[in-house]
Order: sequence, then C-alpha cells, then structure tokens
Amino acid sequence: MDQDLVVRVQQGDQRAFEALALADHPRLYRVAHGILRDHQSAEDATQQALLDIWHDIRRLREPSKYEGWSYRLLVHACGREAKRRPDWRPVDAIPPEQQPQSADEYGTVLDRDQLERGFQHLSVDHRAVVVLRYLVDLTPEQVADVLGISRRTVYSRLKRAMPAMRAALEADTRGATARRVKEEALR
Repeated sequence: MDQDLVVRVQQGDQRAFEALALADHPRLYRVAHGILRDHQSAEDATQQALLDIWHDIRRLREPSKYEGWSYRLLVHACGREAKRRPDWRPVDAIPPEQQPQSADEYGTVLDRDQLERGFQHLSVDHRAVVVLRYLVDLTPEQVADVLGISRRTVYSRLKRAMPAMRAALEADTRGATARRVKEEALR
C-alpha cells in the first residue's frame, strides 16, 4: 500500500481517499465475501468498512499498518452485518461462465458446495480467522494483530473451526447417503 496515499487521506484529501477506496475495494470485498459467503452482505460490509476507514483514518498512528488496520475494520463490519441479517443464507448462484463443463469440474463444484455448507456452521469470529489465515495467507501473528486478539486465541479458533467444519461435512455426507438409501428403498 502506498503510505503517501494513506497520509494524504489522513490529511483529509478526498481524491486520495477515492483512489484508496478503488484500490482497496477488491481486497476488502474478497475477505468480506469469504467471511459472510453472500454477495450483498459482503458488499454492504465492504462499503461500511470503507466509510469507517474514512471516518477513523486520522486515528491510525502508523500508515505502514494500514492494511491490517483496514482488515480489522472490515471484520468488525462483517460482524455487524451478520448480526443485522441473522437469518441470512448464501444465495450466490454460480455464474454461467463458471458452470461446470466436464465431470471433473462438476466434482469440483460439488466439493466447493460441500465445503460451503460446512463453512456455514462456523461463527463469524471463526470464519474471520479461517479466511484471514488461509484465504489472505496471513500468519497467525498477523491475524492476531488484525483482529486485536492474542495469538493463542487465533490458534484456539482455528483448532475449533477445522473440526467443526469436518463434523459438518461428515454429517452432510451421512445425510446424503441416508437419503440415497431411502430413495432406493422406495423404488
């Protein structure tokens, strides 16, 4: 990130903020979508995070820490968005250009859908840690800094999130198998 741009925004330069927002939107949206798993909710959280950045940027003491600080604001915006829409469910459809063209691609889509269902069983806090650690590829120390939690809490959330996803995936698989057996018995 261009630290001079951050400094200019801190000084109230609206054009610098526009440039910063345009540059940051894809990065922030990617994380928001990873956490919320819904296009509209992710867009709302990203927009709210950008507003929070504009409002609070003068409080940022070290422009070099802007990226982690912006992730922290985004994760808080995602938490508020999830509370605002407590009954949300991912509604993103697969765009036509991403529809499977072969059996291998179809299997990939099925795997992704199964992982998606497992991910839904995690809390927003757990999703945030998983997304920042594995999607953004931050170290556990960086994740702790971004979220304002201890490194041990990061490890604890990862340790709880992964088995929870695994259990949800196994339950999903057992349910699908039971449905197939029942359908075959009814034939």
